[in-house]
Amino acid sequence: MAADTARGARKAGRYALLIALAVVVLFPIYAVVLQALKTGPDSLDHPRSLLPVDLTLSTIRAAWDQGDLGRLLLNSMFVSIVVTIGVVITSLLAAYAFAFLQFPFKGPLFVAFLATMLVPTEVTVVINERTADSLGWINSYQGLIVPSLASTFGVFLVRQVFLQLPGELREAAALDGVGHLRFLWEVAAPLSRPTLGALGLFTFLGTWNAYLWPSQVIRGDRAHETIQIGLERLKNSDISKINLVTGGLVVAALPIFIMLVLFQRQLVRGLTAGAVKG
Repeated sequence: MAADTARGARKAGRYALLIALAVVVLFPIYAVVLQALKTGPDSLDHPRSLLPVDLTLSTIRAAWDQGDLGRLLLNSMFVSIVVTIGVVITSLLAAYAFAFLQFPFKGPLFVAFLATMLVPTEVTVVINERTADSLGWINSYQGLIVPSLASTFGVFLVRQVFLQLPGELREAAALDGVGHLRFLWEVAAPLSRPTLGALGLFTFLGTWNAYLWPSQVIRGDRAHETIQIGLERLKNSDISKINLVTGGLVVAALPIFIMLVLFQRQLVRGLTAGAVKG
């Protein structure tokens, strides 16, 4: 009886801790959504602003109209999808080369490749901007997309999964006359689908939320602005309406929320794939 009581107490304690952590994590989201659903004066009336009363969609409609969020969402969606597809393809090809092919200085080259992960993104912005400018890619989709089409982390992640595949698969395929590309697309890639799904989701979210590089390569060109640039412009358009940006944030976060809900299982499977080797 005492043992059952102790187990029950530990279980109740764990649940209490989980509930407390959930409140800490979800409360800022709750506060942001409520502010987006209130008028300017109501959003500043604390603590009433934290109560689900006097809700309205007028703030979100105003943010949509003033920020031209429909066009911005389409631009960000296009850029994020193209970058995601590019990263998945380049990661597959490079990871296959490092996992299955034999070539001189393979080890040192991979180490040097991984070392680029230690270089902060901010360090490369200036030189990348000059390169884009010299190519005439300022204020263009090429400037937004091309520099992000490869990912060191993506190559490393996919390579680790490829290394978990039995070597007999490649040997049997070679005996049957299957080339490298066919083996990659028909065998290696399908077996790595959970990891590729997780990589694609991470890439999409990172591209969608990117601000630093788009703000450097897009200079006042409304036609190519992404959602993050538009939110910054919306913030500076009317300082008196502080919840206008909050309405824009809620709109910009909806695609991310939908992606996470739809692919959360794929994300978990991808992150745990290859964790246990057996």
